[in-house]
Amino acid sequence: MTFTPYDRPVRAAFVGLGRIYDLNARAYRDNPDVEVVALVDPSEERRAQRQRDWPDAQTFASAADLAASGLEVDAVEALLPIPLHVDGVIELLGYGWHVNLQKPMCNNLADAQRMIDAAEANDRLLRVMENYLFYEPLRRLKEVVESGEIGDPSSYTMKMVGSGQGGWDVPMSSYEWQMIQMQRGRGILVFDDGWHKLSTAIWLFGPIREVRAWVGATEVFPGIAVDAPTTISWKHESGLRGVWDISLAPDLYLRSDYYTNDERWEVTGRKGYARVNRCTGRGIQQPSLEVYADGEMRGYHALDDDWASSFRDSGRHWLRWLHTAEGPMMWSAQEAVDVLRFALATYASSEAGGLGVDPATVD
Repeated sequence: MTFTPYDRPVRAAFVGLGRIYDLNARAYRDNPDVEVVALVDPSEERRAQRQRDWPDAQTFASAADLAASGLEVDAVEALLPIPLHVDGVIELLGYGWHVNLQKPMCNNLADAQRMIDAAEANDRLLRVMENYLFYEPLRRLKEVVESGEIGDPSSYTMKMVGSGQGGWDVPMSSYEWQMIQMQRGRGILVFDDGWHKLSTAIWLFGPIREVRAWVGATEVFPGIAVDAPTTISWKHESGLRGVWDISLAPDLYLRSDYYTNDERWEVTGRKGYARVNRCTGRGIQQPSLEVYADGEMRGYHALDDDWASSFRDSGRHWLRWLHTAEGPMMWSAQEAVDVLRFALATYASSEAGGLGVDPATVD
């Protein structure tokens, strides 16, 4: 596309003002790269609430109303429910706005191509935001691995326990959208939260060659099942193997300012290992990053391990990129398709009883 970096503050709009807005808005506060000019949401109450953050921004009930107003907008922070991503993004791109979209990108490859085609047809950028790539303990983990401190990597392991007690309040309307996703075979742990975890694997170790998975189900309410216990294993093109274990503990209390997930990452090398002990929840009260090598354990106590900071830094990266066009977007739309293929290969393998599936062959 023919993108010209901005030499002035980007004129931005938030489309969708629900729970996740609280995290994404952090990138825009006190940021000279951007000017928030519009807030869009069908809820008058939410519009009034969020306008207190941006008194000079105009408010609209729909993106169509914003487009019809004549207000100049360069880029949109699209905070839409997942089932609305495809049509919503195509609409936003059609108005001539660049789009920073929340993950997951969409549910299937055909819809992903529709979104990419719309971006190309309108000569606009489509980015699929991935905040975990900006979580400082994970970024330092990547630095440790690439430095050779723990030797050549031999395995990558993730563990997540979904807890039902603690954390922030999430509106029931958000869960209603998730239930629609579940009915479409896209679970909240494997597909929605899992998008983050699968992204970290590609980011750390590159393309995936084969996936083997067993996706389970646990009924938490009558007729409503969560996609756990689940085990996903894969092999990178480099030969490195990874495993992600997901379990559910609905009666477990976990202190958290956000979602109550107990998340852990570990990379084992030929001479040591490095592990990240937590992310959204405050589970293991050890340093957020620990590195063991040459008979010594080193703990990183002063990293910014507030999950919300990863949203701030991912958003800032996008807004700075619009001024420089330098380096990776993390993720571009095409890169996000690789994550989508990884997720779809997980489902395809599970449906086939755990047989190996190459993400490149997913239809």
